[in-house]
Amino acid sequence: MKRALAAAALISAAVLLGACGEKPQTNAHGVRLDAAPWTGTGTQPNTGTAFTASGWQPGDRSSWEQHLKTRAQNGQNEYNRIN
Repeated sequence: MKRALAAAALISAAVLLGACGEKPQTNAHGVRLDAAPWTGTGTQPNTGTAFTASGWQPGDRSSWEQHLKTRAQNGQNEYNRIN
């Protein structure tokens, strides 16, 4: 009985300590973007996709920033949503 309890305690300790050996999951080079976010996702320049907001042209940074401001104000501002 004591041996079984000791074996169970030893196995539990080994399993719990096994989690301490995880390596950090970091990128040595840092975050790298392949393109600026306002350039769009289309393979051709200025094409966009079915999910592109109307009025925004891929590659237009000021239009991109304006659409982000509008979306934040209209869609994510609770004071405006409940009125």
